[in-house]
Amino acid sequence: MQGLKDKVVLVTGGAGGIGSALCRRFAAEGSAVAVFDLNAEGAAKLAAELQASGARAAGYGVDISDYDAVAAAVQQAEAELGPVDVLVNNAGWDVAARFVDTDPALWQKIIAINLVGPLNLHHTVIKGMIARGRGRVVNVASDAGRVGSSGESVYSACKGGLIAFSKTLAREVARKRINVNVVCPGPTDTALFRDFAGEGESGDKLRSALEKAIPFGRLGQPDDVVGAICFLASDDAAFITGQVLSVSGGLTMAG
Repeated sequence: MQGLKDKVVLVTGGAGGIGSALCRRFAAEGSAVAVFDLNAEGAAKLAAELQASGARAAGYGVDISDYDAVAAAVQQAEAELGPVDVLVNNAGWDVAARFVDTDPALWQKIIAINLVGPLNLHHTVIKGMIARGRGRVVNVASDAGRVGSSGESVYSACKGGLIAFSKTLAREVARKRINVNVVCPGPTDTALFRDFAGEGESGDKLRSALEKAIPFGRLGQPDDVVGAICFLASDDAAFITGQVLSVSGGLTMAG
C-alpha cells in the first residue's frame, strides 16, 4: 500500500491477536511500530521480533485507561521512533453476561478499557498531528456497536460511542488533513473472543452458532482484519474520513 513506508505507527493492544498481526503487517510495509500493550513483556517480545526482521520497533507496557501513563508512553515513543503518523486504537476487553447480571465495577472496567482508553490516546496524539497538519487514525470498534450483541451491552455502548466520537473528531480535524475512520471486526478467533465465549460446551455452542450465522461459514482470523486497517492508514485512503467499515464475513451488512 502507498505511503506506509517510514511512517511511525502506534498500535494499542499490540501484543494481542489482531494487534500482533497488525504490527507485523505494518512492519512488513516498512513502518516503524510502537507496540502499546498492558502486557509489557508481550509488547517487548513482539518489538524484538520486529527488530530482528529489520523493522524499527519498540514495545511499551501501558495501561491505556491511565491518562498520565499514556501521555508519558507517547512522549517516550515519539522520542525513540519519531512523531506518530498513524494511531490505531485496537485494545479492547469484554466478558459475556446479560446486563442485569452485571455490576457497576464491571461496567467501569469495560468503559475504562474500551472508551476512556481510546479517548486518552486521541487526546495525547492528535495535538501533535494537528500541529504537523497530517495524520491518520483508525479506531477498531465492533459491529456490536452498530447493531447490538446479546451479552455485550456495556461493550456495545462503548463501541457505539467510539464510532460516534470518531465521526465527530473526523469533522473537527479534517481541515488539518487528519483522517479518522473506524473498522468493525465481526467475531474473530482471538484470545478476547475465547475469553468472551468461555470454555467447554457453552463456548463450543456459541462458536458453532456463529459459524452457521456468518455467510462465509467461519469466524474471522486476525489477518482478515489487518488489510482494512492498513488501507485506511495508507495514502490509498487519503480522501476517506468519518467512515465505518465492517469486516465480518457478511454477518452484518449495516449501511
